[in-house]
Amino acid sequence: QVQLVESGGGSVQAGGSLRLSCAASGRTLNSYAMGWFRQAPGKEREFVAVITWYGGITNYADAVKGRFTISRDTAKNTVYLQMNSLKPEDTAVYYCAAARTFRVPRTGTDAYDYWGQGTQVTVSS
Repeated sequence: QVQLVESGGGSVQAGGSLRLSCAASGRTLNSYAMGWFRQAPGKEREFVAVITWYGGITNYADAVKGRFTISRDTAKNTVYLQMNSLKPEDTAVYYCAAARTFRVPRTGTDAYDYWGQGTQVTVSS
């Protein structure tokens, strides 16, 4: 079992920045990939970014490329999502997820095995 706890959400004006954190516990993460997803009201949960724990390979959704950066701190068992140049359309609940794979997993939610409870991000215009 892997437990994931997100933090760092909040309200910000368009153009601002936030950094989300996801603290993982329960297992060594060497064989996992860690992802961020988001879900806006009335919409399906969508992929945002992923990083492999071993090697640090990353992948991003087109909507956030160049604005968001995913990273990990292996000593702290924590994954981060640095979000810059935020837009109102980035407003959503952001979820951290873990997939049991060394590789970059598919972007679907079914590729992930463990989920956090989510943290709200609200961007006002």
